Amino acid sequence: MKRKWITGLLTACMVLSVATAQVRTKTVLEKNWRFTRTDDARSAEPDFDDSRWQRVTVPHDWAIYGPFSVHHDKQEVAITQDGQKEAMEHAGRTGGLPFVGVGWYRTTFQLPASAKEQRVILLFDGAMSNAHIYVNGYEVGYWPYGYNSFYFDVTDNINREGDNTLAVRLENKPESSRWYPGAGLYRHVHLITMDDVHLPLWSTQIMTPVVRKQNAKVVFRTQMTYPAATRGELRLETEIRTPDGRELGVISSKIDTSLLVEGYTESSLWIHDPLLWTPETPSLYTAVTRLYLDNVLKDEQTARFGIRSLEIRPNDGFYLNGVKTFFRGVCNHHDLGPLGAAVNDAAIRRQIRILKDMGCNAIRTSHNMPAPELIEACDEMGMMVMVESFDEWKTPKCRNGYNLFYDEWMEKDLVNLVRRYRNHPSVVMWCVGNEVPDQVAPGGVHLARRMQDICHREDPTRTVTAGMDQGSAIINNNFAATFDVAGMNYRLKTYDEAYEKLPQQIILGSETASTVSSRGVYKFPVERKAMARYEDHQSSSYDVEYCNWSSLPEDDFIQHEDRPYCIGEFVWTGFDYLGEPTPYYSDWPNHSSLFGIIDLAGIPKDRYYLYRSHWNKKEETLHILPHWTWPGREGESTPVFVYTNYPSAELFINGISQGKRSKDMTVTQENSNTPEDAASFTRQKRYRLMWMDTKYEPGTVKVVAYDGNGKAVAEKEMHTAGAPYRIELSADRTSLKADGKDLSFITVKVVDKDGNLCPEANKMIRFKVKGAGTYRAAANGDVTCLQPFHQPEMPLFKGMLTAIVQSGEKAGTITFEASAKGIKGAVLRLESHPSE
Repeated sequence: MKRKWITGLLTACMVLSVATAQVRTKTVLEKNWRFTRTDDARSAEPDFDDSRWQRVTVPHDWAIYGPFSVHHDKQEVAITQDGQKEAMEHAGRTGGLPFVGVGWYRTTFQLPASAKEQRVILLFDGAMSNAHIYVNGYEVGYWPYGYNSFYFDVTDNINREGDNTLAVRLENKPESSRWYPGAGLYRHVHLITMDDVHLPLWSTQIMTPVVRKQNAKVVFRTQMTYPAATRGELRLETEIRTPDGRELGVISSKIDTSLLVEGYTESSLWIHDPLLWTPETPSLYTAVTRLYLDNVLKDEQTARFGIRSLEIRPNDGFYLNGVKTFFRGVCNHHDLGPLGAAVNDAAIRRQIRILKDMGCNAIRTSHNMPAPELIEACDEMGMMVMVESFDEWKTPKCRNGYNLFYDEWMEKDLVNLVRRYRNHPSVVMWCVGNEVPDQVAPGGVHLARRMQDICHREDPTRTVTAGMDQGSAIINNNFAATFDVAGMNYRLKTYDEAYEKLPQQIILGSETASTVSSRGVYKFPVERKAMARYEDHQSSSYDVEYCNWSSLPEDDFIQHEDRPYCIGEFVWTGFDYLGEPTPYYSDWPNHSSLFGIIDLAGIPKDRYYLYRSHWNKKEETLHILPHWTWPGREGESTPVFVYTNYPSAELFINGISQGKRSKDMTVTQENSNTPEDAASFTRQKRYRLMWMDTKYEPGTVKVVAYDGNGKAVAEKEMHTAGAPYRIELSADRTSLKADGKDLSFITVKVVDKDGNLCPEANKMIRFKVKGAGTYRAAANGDVTCLQPFHQPEMPLFKGMLTAIVQSGEKAGTITFEASAKGIKGAVLRLESHPSE
C-alpha cells in the first residue's frame, strides 16, 4: 500500500473530538510459549507439533539454567585490550554457560476482536541473537544484533480470524562475545495493532530547548502516515499532563492532506514554573498525542518526558539545568546475576536503589543497548544514563562479533536505538563504541564521524562520545577530536596531554578503576598489586588490587577532583557480571567478574562503602574492614581500614586505642605520582583511614568518628564471631505485587548466638517457598561456585548469600524457609497484593 508522510504547522487551540474508532492496542506476549534447542527447519510451519517442547514464559534466558562447563565457548584468543600479545585459552570468558547454538520459540495469538481490520506490528525489545521471525510460516524479518529493539509490520501475513503462529529462530555463534550475552527471547515481545492512519512507532520527538526556573519551552516533532487514497481533514492533538496527572493544556491543529509533503509536524508549548527533572527530583510530564480523521480518533500514543537542559561547557564542565554536575557513574553489563539476561523490572529497580544509596548518579550501559525497563526505571528513580551501542565496529575483537554486521546494520541499529530512547530525560549522552580497534585503524576516524552524524541527525539535543583506550594514539590521530566529548577509558597519564591537544577542553572518565575484589576475602600482607592471583582464585577485599591497565579508586578520585577539565567518571563496574573473570582468564572454575563494587548476588563489597563515603556526603558512612574472626592469626599484623565520610576517626581494639587518623588533604595529583607513593598508599590517605600495624587479637574492634571540629559524632563496633548458630533473613521488600513477576531479594546470613556474622561459614542452605509465590533463584557472590542458580539450595560464601522469591498471580502470604544442617533455620513471611 502506498503511503505518505505528513508535515504541517500546528497552532495552539482547544478542539473537541466527536467520534472514536478503535485506536491502537498493545499486548505483551509473555505466556504460552514453547521452546526447544533442537534446530528443525519445520519449526516455522503453523501445523508443526511442538507439544513436546518446553513451556516457558518470555522474557526467557535459556542458558542461565546451565549447567556450567569449562567447555562452553572456550576461546583461544589474545585479549589485546588487556595487553595480551599471543593467543591463549580462555575458559569461562563468557560465563561457562550454554548460550552457544540454536533455540526456537513458538506461540500462537489472536487479534483483539476490535482490531481485526487494523495493521499489525510485532515489536521485539531484544532477541539474542540473529533473529529470524516467522508468522504463519512466512519469514517476515531478520535482525542480527541481539541487544537492539526492532519491529516488523506483519499485516500481510496475518489471519484476521483464528490463531496466528509466531515462530522465532535464534542463534548464538561461538566467539561472538567477550562476556555472557544471554540467550533467547530475553526481553519482551509486543503485539501492536493500529489504524492505517497512524503515528509510527517512536515517531514523536519531544525536546526542551529552553529551560529556566520560571518557564520552559517544550517542542513536539511528530510524524503521521496514511494511505495515499485518504481523504478528509486530519487533526493532531497533544495533551500535556503534569507529573501529578493534571491536564496542563492541549495543542491542536487541522491539517489539509492535499497541501502536505513529506516531513514532520512541529508544535511548541510554554510551561510556567516547570518541575525540572534531576536525579534528586525526577519529575515526569506526560504527552498524549491523538490523531483524528474527520473528527474520528484514529490513533493515540502516550509518552513521558522530563523538562531538563544539558550542556557541555569547554574548560568548565557538564551542566544539568544550568547546575554544574559531576558524573558519579558506574558501568553495568545487562545480566542480572542469577536471573541471567532475562529482563525483570523488580531486579533492575533493586540495582538502581543500591547504586543511588552509594551516591551513584549515572549508569553507562556497557557495552550494549539497554532494555526499555532500565531506561524507564532511571527516568522514574532519577539516574542519568549514557546509552552505549556497540563494543565492536568493522575491525573484530571476536571472530563472530558485530564486525560481521557493521556495514549493513550499523545505521539501522543506531536509528532504532536513538529513536526509541530520545524522549527519555534520564538519557544524557550517546556512546557509539567501546575500545574499538578502529581507533587506530585506517579510516576509523571517518567511521566515528559518520556515527556521530547519525546520532545528531536523529537527536540534535545530546552529545556523543566513545570509550577510548588508546591513549596518545587517539589524541594524535584525530579520533578523539571527532567526538563532542572525549571519553577516556583508563590511561590517566594521558589526561593532561588530551586536555592540551584536543579541542573539546573536556575529559570524561568513560571507564575507570577496574579494581578487583572478592567480598569478605582478605589477603596478607596488604600490598598494592596488579593482576594478583591466588590459589583460591579470589581477590583481596582490602581494595588494593587492580588490573595491569587500570587503577585503584583513589587514583581516579584525585584525578577528577584536581583536574578542573574532568567532568566525572564511570567505574568499571557497579555490579559483578557473568563472564570476564579477570585476572583468572583460564583458571576454571572462575566464570564471573571481580570488578564489581557489588557482587553477583547484589551484596555490597567493602569497596561500596569507600565510594559511598566519597559520593554520598548527605548520609553517614562508617564501615570497618576486615572482619575480626581470624583463628590462627593471633599476634599477626592485620591492618584495619575505615571508610567514612567523616574527616577523622579513632580505632580501639579491646578498649585500647590504636591512634587517631585523619584524611590527608595535602595529598594532590601532583605530589603523589611516584612508585613509592603508590606503594605506601599515599593517595589512599586522602580518602581512607588506615591502621597498617594493628595486630589481631580476638574481641572487639571499635571505631569512633569525629567531625571537622573534633567532636565525636558516630561510632561502630564489630566482634569476633563464635560458632555458627542460626540463619538470619532480611528482605529488600516484604510487600510484592501479585503479577507473577515481582521479586523479593532475601539476604541470608549465618550468625553466632550473639548475632555476629560468621565470615567463614560455607554451609549449604536449602530453601522452601510456600503460599502465594515460588522460589526463583539464588547466588552467593563466589566467582568459582558452579551451583546452578535455579536449584533451591546454595552454599554460603563468606557467611552470606541472596535468595530470590517470585510472586504468583494470586494475592496472599508467601512463606520463605531457609535451613541448614547443624544450625537453627529461619522463616520469613512476605505479602503479595493485587496488581493494579
